[in-house]
Amino acid sequence: MKHSVLIGGLLAGALAAGSAAASEPVRIGFLTDMTAAYSDIAGPGAEVAARMAVEDYGGEVLGRPVELLVEDTQLDGERSLSIGQRMHEEEGIVALAEMVGTQVALPLQQYAREHNLPALHVGSASSILTGSECSPTAVDWVYDTYALAGAVVPAMAEQGHESWYFVTVDYVFGDVLQADAEAMIEAVGGEVVGSTRHEFQATDLFAHLEEARDSGADVIAFANAGADLRNSIRQAYELGILGSDDQEVVALLATINDIQSVGMFAARDLIYLTSFYWNMDEQTREWSRRFEQRHGVLPSMLQAGSYSVIYNFLEAMDRAGTTDGETVMDALRTQPNEDFFARNSELRPDGRLQKDMYLVQVLSPQETEHRGDYLRVLQTIPGEDAVRPLEESECPHM
Repeated sequence: MKHSVLIGGLLAGALAAGSAAASEPVRIGFLTDMTAAYSDIAGPGAEVAARMAVEDYGGEVLGRPVELLVEDTQLDGERSLSIGQRMHEEEGIVALAEMVGTQVALPLQQYAREHNLPALHVGSASSILTGSECSPTAVDWVYDTYALAGAVVPAMAEQGHESWYFVTVDYVFGDVLQADAEAMIEAVGGEVVGSTRHEFQATDLFAHLEEARDSGADVIAFANAGADLRNSIRQAYELGILGSDDQEVVALLATINDIQSVGMFAARDLIYLTSFYWNMDEQTREWSRRFEQRHGVLPSMLQAGSYSVIYNFLEAMDRAGTTDGETVMDALRTQPNEDFFARNSELRPDGRLQKDMYLVQVLSPQETEHRGDYLRVLQTIPGEDAVRPLEESECPHM
C-alpha cells in the first residue's frame, strides 16, 4: 500500500509539473525605443503591431500562451543588453525582437548568438548585422543600409545625377549607411564631393545644410533617421533646398511617419526607399486600417515589419515543435513567409529577408487624392536586386 501511495504521489507530481510546463507562457522580449528619437517610427506602434500578430495567430504557440514582454531601450546599448540578459535569465524569453538602433542591436545580437537565442531585427538598419556580425539565430526583416542605398543611387544615376554630398549622423549607423551609399556611387561612376557630420539628436542643422547646398552637388543625401531626419527636412525646406530645381534631395532612411510629422508641403519631392507603403493595394490597406484603429496613425514599415516577423516566428515555432533557437530558425528559413508585408520573400542563409522594396517620392499637397495619400511609387525593386549578393557577404556562419 505504501508503494502504491508513493507511486501515485509521484505520478500526480509529474502530471502537475507537466501541466505547469504546458501552461507556462512562451515569452518574447520586445525591446524598442519608447521615448527617444525613433519612438514614432517604432516604439508604441511597433508594440501594437506585435500584439496584433500574437492575437491574429491565436494567442498561443506549442499549446502554450504567448506573452510579449515590452521594454524601453531609450536607445542605450548598455541598458538594452542588461534588459535582454535579465529577460533571458529570469523570465525565460525564447527570442529578442525589434531592437531599433544599431547601438542597441549589436550587443543584443552578440548576447543572442552566445545563448542560441533568436534575434528578430526590425528597426536596426546596419548591414553588418547580416554581414561581419551575423548570427545563425538572427534575422533582419525590414531593411538594411545596403538596400536603402542600393536602389536610390542607381535611380539618381539614371537621371544624370552624378555628384553627391552627405549630411550624416555621427555614429555607427550613419557611418555604415554612408559607406554603403558611397560604394554604390563608385560602382555607377558617380562621385562624392563632400560630407558633413552632425551629432545624434541634433536640433540645429542649418550650417550643415548650407554646406551641402553650397557644394553644388547634384544630390544631397540625408544619412540619418527619426528626429534627425525630420529636422533635416524642415530646415532644408526653410533654406529653399527642398522644392527647388537646383538639387535633388534623398533620404536614405525615411518612413511615412516622417512625412506625416513634417507635412507634405515641406517634404514634397523627397525621394526614398521603403519596404512597405500602406496604400499599395487592398491587402496593405486592410491591415493598415486595423492598425490605425488601434494606434491612431498609419503604420511605418518598422511597425508593419514587427507584425510580420512576430507572426512568422510563431508559425516557425509550431512547425519546429520546439523553442530551441537554431531549430526554430531552420524552420523560419524553410517555411513560406509571404504576407502583406513580405512580398516575394526569401529568408537567406545570412539572415537577411529578401523581399520587394519600393522607390517612392513624396507627393505635393495638390497631388494627394485622400487622407494618407502621401507617396508616389516610382519603382518596385525586386528583392534580389535590393540586397547585397550572397557571394559578397562577409557573414562567417554561411
